[in-house]
Amino acid sequence: MNLGSLQIHHDADPINKSASDAEIKSAYRKLARKHHPDIDRSAGASEKFKEISEAYQILSDTQKKKTYDQFGHSAFEQGGFGRPGSGTGAGGFNPFGNGGFSYSWSSSGGEGFADPFDLFEQIFGGGFAEQFAQGFRRRQTYQMDLTFDEAVHGVTKQVEIQRIEGNHNRTIKDRMNIKVPAGVDNGTKMRFGDVDIVFRVRNHHEFVRDGSDIFSEKVLTVPQLVLGDTIEVNTIDGRVNLKVPAGAEPGSLVRIKGKGVFNLRGGRGDHYVRVKLQVPKHISGKEKELYQQLSDISSQKKKSWF
Repeated sequence: MNLGSLQIHHDADPINKSASDAEIKSAYRKLARKHHPDIDRSAGASEKFKEISEAYQILSDTQKKKTYDQFGHSAFEQGGFGRPGSGTGAGGFNPFGNGGFSYSWSSSGGEGFADPFDLFEQIFGGGFAEQFAQGFRRRQTYQMDLTFDEAVHGVTKQVEIQRIEGNHNRTIKDRMNIKVPAGVDNGTKMRFGDVDIVFRVRNHHEFVRDGSDIFSEKVLTVPQLVLGDTIEVNTIDGRVNLKVPAGAEPGSLVRIKGKGVFNLRGGRGDHYVRVKLQVPKHISGKEKELYQQLSDISSQKKKSWF
């Protein structure tokens, strides 16, 4: 950062150390108007505007100006004792993206640069500041309720949005179509135009979702688990046939690859079926006879080991 951007500049009259606040502000307004990135399209305009703005923030602050007069601009470089590191971290603000400048500011009176909205109001007047602030300060957040199927498959819904416009905070109602992508989850927050939508997804009576994976249960009989079987199960895409391997243990998971939820970052999850054992509480005489035979066979197999 070079404070000479204000103190000595070919676009304005030289400013010395004894310059008044009014003289400093006048020089700043003239240079800021000329080199604002929306006005000055020349190469390096953003960087020049950044230097001018940072210089003004120091020269307009009595304590900071005193520090500069005593120690020079190095006191305000990144990591210097007179200024916290710049950037867009906690408290950071970058109204022009990666190619613009950034402010670190505090609304509670702590160390840092001034509120950028106040800064722009000083330079360009209330109209520009209001338009600039609407894109950053007045973002509104709405909640949208979705069914489980709407969330996993996607849906388009029309919602009513309340907007605040004008100097007198006039509230108007507007309708907009929200195209919800497949794969949003409970608590997912997405930006649509100048509003944010937080989704609240209802539970499903059969499926349990974990990220991009779906879990469900299927109750099987003893013969099905012992011998294996092909069963029909429900997925979010409809019914499919699933082959349960012979000897599957109760509580084990059988995967259906690629039948889970679409991931918002790409790809798709899987569907897992947990097999459970159904123990009959009431059996016929024939069934009891067969189970007894099976028990006798199991006992003989155990005895054959000795």
